This record gives sequence, structure tokens and C-alpha cells, in this order.
Amino acid sequence: MSERIGLVGAGAMGGAIGSRLLETGNALTVFDLDPDKVKGLVEKGAVAAGSAAEAATGNDFVITSLNAARIVGIAAFGKDGIADGAAKGTLIIDMSSIEPDATRKFANMAEERGLAWVDSPLSGGAPKALVGELTLMAGGKAEDVERAHRVLRHVASNYTHMGPSGAGQTTKLINQVLCGLGFLAVAEATQLALDAGVDAAKIPQALKGGRADSSLLQEYLPRFATKDYRRTGRIDNMVKDLNAVNDLARSTGTSMPMTALCAEIHRMLTAAGLGGEDQAAVMEFFNGAKEEIAV
Repeated sequence: MSERIGLVGAGAMGGAIGSRLLETGNALTVFDLDPDKVKGLVEKGAVAAGSAAEAATGNDFVITSLNAARIVGIAAFGKDGIADGAAKGTLIIDMSSIEPDATRKFANMAEERGLAWVDSPLSGGAPKALVGELTLMAGGKAEDVERAHRVLRHVASNYTHMGPSGAGQTTKLINQVLCGLGFLAVAEATQLALDAGVDAAKIPQALKGGRADSSLLQEYLPRFATKDYRRTGRIDNMVKDLNAVNDLARSTGTSMPMTALCAEIHRMLTAAGLGGEDQAAVMEFFNGAKEEIAV
């Protein structure tokens, strides 16, 4: 069944989500502050909007894929924002990664305006979005989360309702703890293999099916070993998420020493000028060779 969808945010992630929605036969209206990011989706059949309000007009769903809670708030409730163009009952699906407290605030603001809000951050990145295999963790009212699945089923193979508003974002932060620590562990192990003269290219196959195996190991160890830093994510986005994890841990009284160290290493990499590079560039922390990165 084709759905009428607005998309606000057409960057690397939003662009991939939009491409998949078009490929699966949905009608898409797209807005981004950068018109160049919209062009690729228009060439695939999307309609360009002049504002977030226009992207929402006439659509049953509006997806946001943005980089920070402040930006989500402006896009949703600022001048010419989604709320200005959306009809009563429109469901806003926020696929950004933002703080749980901000999400709960936005959900309440949406409800006050007769709109529905689901937080559905993702794991898997643009490559998984393009083939409909994202992992999504959703927060919101059960009926809204079920309704959102009419759209999200096109981009996700794993979709779980985690609880009320903010629960999806909290789960995403837990995901980022595991990913952030996992990236560093795999990079560190790769460097040891290289220094010890072991053929790093054979390690994913050698460990496949064992307790150390993971999709992260299978995808990233070969990239670490060859310094394949093609961008599918950004180190500074991990910094943002790990900072949010640390804030949440302080509020819950949770001790997270390894995550604090992980966040500090990512901040060091950002300070060294690598914030805009792919997560694979954490390898630079371990090999000590600051080389020009071809992206």
C-alpha cells in the first residue's frame, strides 16, 4: 500500500530513507535547507518542498532525519515548521538520534497541537536503509507505533516498540554504548594483529560463529586493517550520542567508566580533526600514524 509521506532532512541518512520509500512505491515530499540534498530524491520521483510546513501539507506521515534536538524542535514547531502545515492526526516519526528528555517534550507539544509523535531512531546506517534492513527501536503510544510501522516496514527488518515516548531514544543510546565500545575493541584488536604479523584479513573468517563474532567485527575489521574510511557515519555523531549517554547515566546514577573512556577517545579524535570522518577512522587512535584520509 502506497503512503503519503513528508521527509524533513535529506542528508546521508535521510536521503537513503527517502530513496527506499520511493523505491517501494510511496509518494514523498522532501524538504532540506540544502536544495542540493533534495535534488537526488526529486530525480527519483519525490516532490521538493519549500519548507517543513509544505513537506507536511497533505501527508499522513512526516519523517524527520536531523542531527540534533534543537534542529528537530525548529523543524517541527518553529516558523513554517511541520506543525504549521500538518493536518490534525498527522503522525510525526522522528528518526533522528536525540536526547530522551527532548523527545518527551516534543511528543507533548505534538499532542497539544492534535498531532502524534513516535521516536524511532535507527541502527544500521544508510547501507541498511537502502535495502530495507534497518533496526528500529520505537517509543510512543502503542497505536501510534503500530501506525508508524505502515511506513517504517519499508526501511526496516527489525522494529521493536520499547515503551512510551523517549524509550526508543534511550534504547538507541544503549545501542551506541555497545557500538562505541565495540568499534574501539575491534580497532585495538586489529592493530595488535597487524603489529604481531597475523594476517588480519583472515580474522573475520577465523572467528566466525565464535563468541567474539559480530556484524561489527565482520564489517569493520577488514576496513580497519586496510584503512578503508569511506564515510557511512561520523565520529562526531558518536561523540554527540556518547555525551547524551553520559548525561543519562548521571541522571540515573549509573556508573559507566568504560563508556566515559570511549567518549573521551572519540572527543580526542574530533579534536585531532577527524570528527567528520567515518567511524572506521578510530583506527588512527591506535596506529599512531596521522595520514591524510581519502574520503
